[in-house]
Amino acid sequence: MSDILGWLVVIIGGGFSLIVCLYMVLSLIGMVAYKIYRKVRFHASLYD
Repeated sequence: MSDILGWLVVIIGGGFSLIVCLYMVLSLIGMVAYKIYRKVRFHASLYD
């Protein structure tokens, strides 16, 4: 029983970590794309 519980914790923890990692990567890509869009469309600074 303890072995099953251990694997369950590992699977849930790994899945949560994967979701957090994907969220951070996609957010970074989205933010850079939005800043480039604003630069091209509105001539805004990339640093604002």
